[in-house]
Amino acid sequence: MSFDVILEYNPILLALIATIFTWLVTAAGASMVFFFKSINKKILNSMLGFAAGVMIAASFWSLLKPAIEMEEGNGGIAWLPAVIGFLSGGAFLLLVDKILPHLHMGLSTDKAEGIKTSWQRSVLLVLAITLHNIPEGLAVGVAFGALANIPEPGILAGAMALAFGIGLQNFPEGAAVSIPLRREGFSRLKAFNYGQLSGIVEPIAGVIGAYLVLSITPLLPYALSFAAGAMIFVVVEELIPESQSGNETDLSTIGAMLGFATMMLLDVALG
Repeated sequence: MSFDVILEYNPILLALIATIFTWLVTAAGASMVFFFKSINKKILNSMLGFAAGVMIAASFWSLLKPAIEMEEGNGGIAWLPAVIGFLSGGAFLLLVDKILPHLHMGLSTDKAEGIKTSWQRSVLLVLAITLHNIPEGLAVGVAFGALANIPEPGILAGAMALAFGIGLQNFPEGAAVSIPLRREGFSRLKAFNYGQLSGIVEPIAGVIGAYLVLSITPLLPYALSFAAGAMIFVVVEELIPESQSGNETDLSTIGAMLGFATMMLLDVALG
């Protein structure tokens, strides 16, 4: 199917299809729990580092750079939407992080963040993972929503590269979720279900992002930058610290470098 044919479809539908793809890749990664009972700490750190690298590269190449170029093309102050949107995205995730009850892997329930609650440990663990996926789905949705204003093959290619890149890092992320849950004492099926369930928020966030961009056209540069800020918040707050845990940090650093290079390659080559 050519780009011209794909461009005829509703951007919201394209965003939904793309984020369903990223969700399914998360599920595929989570299915690794049926084959492995545990995961080597070095491999886990490498996976998390790779995911961090992909998200950092996607934040610039697929979101911030297009936002700056769009505002510049419209005759506006090129850096203004990028700065405002980027900081707003980080502030939004910070607010959600402070409000939504969640628990990170390996910690006891008394170390749960957000509003205090009596929710089960499993629910708190999944909510922590779900927080990672909200900005990813939003970013893909906003990227496809841009097609309503700029229906060009280059914009479509960039959105597809972003979706593929997010999906690529979702596979190790899905495994990095379900296998530790198994180690927490969950059955394989339950660990898989929780692992893939953490990614279901991506289609929801994707549709919302695309809809907002279509509804408020001038919002696009801000929306792209907002998604970038939210993604960088997740990387700095969660992925990098978790990937650097342990005595050896070289593998997670190499993973981050490879993730960044892979996403940059995808975006530049396809976009």
